[in-house]
Amino acid sequence: MGEPRFAGAASSDDRLPTTAPPSPPPPPRQLVSLVQPSQKKKHKTKVFRVFRSVFRSLPIITPVCKFPTLPMGIPDSHRTVSGARVTGTLFGYRKGRVSLSMQETPKCLPTLVVELAMQTNVLQKELSSGMVRIALECEKRPDKDKTKILDEPLWTMYCNGKKSGYGVKREASAEDLNVMELLKAVSMGAGVLPGNSDTEGPDGELAYMRAHFERVVGSKDSETLYMLSPEGNNGPELSIFFVRI
Repeated sequence: MGEPRFAGAASSDDRLPTTAPPSPPPPPRQLVSLVQPSQKKKHKTKVFRVFRSVFRSLPIITPVCKFPTLPMGIPDSHRTVSGARVTGTLFGYRKGRVSLSMQETPKCLPTLVVELAMQTNVLQKELSSGMVRIALECEKRPDKDKTKILDEPLWTMYCNGKKSGYGVKREASAEDLNVMELLKAVSMGAGVLPGNSDTEGPDGELAYMRAHFERVVGSKDSETLYMLSPEGNNGPELSIFFVRI
């Protein structure tokens, strides 16, 4: 009686599947712990705004004792602080379009995300030349229109004087927020992050460059972001101009 039972067990083993087990699912995205940006800068008193506009209208007087002019690309500690400091991140897949994210701090949610009309690898080549000027232009609105310039949905983009297409403002996507979450502890630097294999394949990498920017508001129709270089670093120069003409 023992032999039939043994033979039956052997035949059951023969029926076990021989296919390889399924691959594990991709790791889930990190939970976003970014916080809302501060609103304190939006509540400036009317007196301060009037004083600032009067101060900016005064002529610039050159002193008798002239200091030697500093070269372009001056480090962070030597730049005259005339605007708010923000965190700017340029990121994108090497063969995809690069995006600009602006945050109050690396731990805050983005206040602006613009998809630029330039591939990431092209921007990297331009930055290797040492100087990049990006101009984002749009048409002026009627005086009664209170739309802020950074709330414009579409800009014509120029890079170093050459028209390259259109920059588009968009809401931060889940992937954008995931990138900002991964870079939350990074104040400045450049590198690569693992990409989304579903869209870029298993070898897809997402390149990024993060730095402090000085945000200077010229008027309701112009704002500029100047990248600040660390002390003693002769890295690339980058300025981004938002203009209504």
